[in-house]
Amino acid sequence: MTIDRRTLLSAGLITAAAAGSARAVTPQEVMPLPDTTEYIDLWPKGPAGRLNPALSETSPASGEPPMRRTSGIVNPRMAVYRPKNPNGGAMLIIPGGGYRIVSIDNEGHYIARYLAAAGITAFVLFYRMPAEGWANQADAPLADAQRAIRLIRAHARTYGVDPVRVGAMGFSAGGHLCCSLATRYAANVYPAGDAADALDARPALFAPIYPVVSMRPGITHTGSRDNLIGANADEAKLALYSTDEQVTAETPPAFIVHAEDDKTVPVENSLRLRAALRKAGVAVETHLYPDGGHGFGLRYPKAQWGDLFLAFAKNRGLYNG
Repeated sequence: MTIDRRTLLSAGLITAAAAGSARAVTPQEVMPLPDTTEYIDLWPKGPAGRLNPALSETSPASGEPPMRRTSGIVNPRMAVYRPKNPNGGAMLIIPGGGYRIVSIDNEGHYIARYLAAAGITAFVLFYRMPAEGWANQADAPLADAQRAIRLIRAHARTYGVDPVRVGAMGFSAGGHLCCSLATRYAANVYPAGDAADALDARPALFAPIYPVVSMRPGITHTGSRDNLIGANADEAKLALYSTDEQVTAETPPAFIVHAEDDKTVPVENSLRLRAALRKAGVAVETHLYPDGGHGFGLRYPKAQWGDLFLAFAKNRGLYNG
């Protein structure tokens, strides 16, 4: 397709690398830069099913460097990071946070800057927290993720991307949502509202990073499970929301990262997903690190998976160059 270059302003990507480069930028280079100012609302009339009229968004910051943790999202949206030199690929980035908050800096804005510096147009998803008061609690996040992929494709020319080359990356509970999108992209979780909703929500590839995968006791992250489907979910829900149990031959290729000393989300989650993908004949690249714990994003020097992902994405046809 013809890439639209009319609005290719770099959203804070002053140090962007050339398109197609095997190396993007280091986390130290992308962290201090300002957020993009370009956002896309997912639901022009607001999301359906809001049960808590007092809910409001907050983003307190803590740590060093300070990192924001967003909750109370009533306006699901995407933050857009346009590369200086787009290569045709796009990634939907889904931060984690136990389905309680969205780790919007560590697993959102920082990741977007890294990918955009390599020429990939990045979209950071602000999605609804299921336990904050939504009628379709368990599927509210998936509805936001499906809608996001469809909107990226519907307006691909505006963003300078090929609508076929749209992938998804998620972290921790956002990794669960990423896996749900990859396995339940065709699930009818919200009523169609416009032409975009007729488009395919299947990502071209997906990258779950230290993901919650299973809802099964002893394997799952209990906070994520309780917030998504409740502590006493029946067998049908446990199976439906255990994403390894939803893998089929139509599931897209996967790139998985996990640390084996993760005490928050056991590495067994990624191992189960990998086994299910292999059994279904789906291509999967897996990187297990001996240490790193949980929530390291791109910041842990012993788990430098960023360039490995770029190579995987290029080899799987996400972008040219």
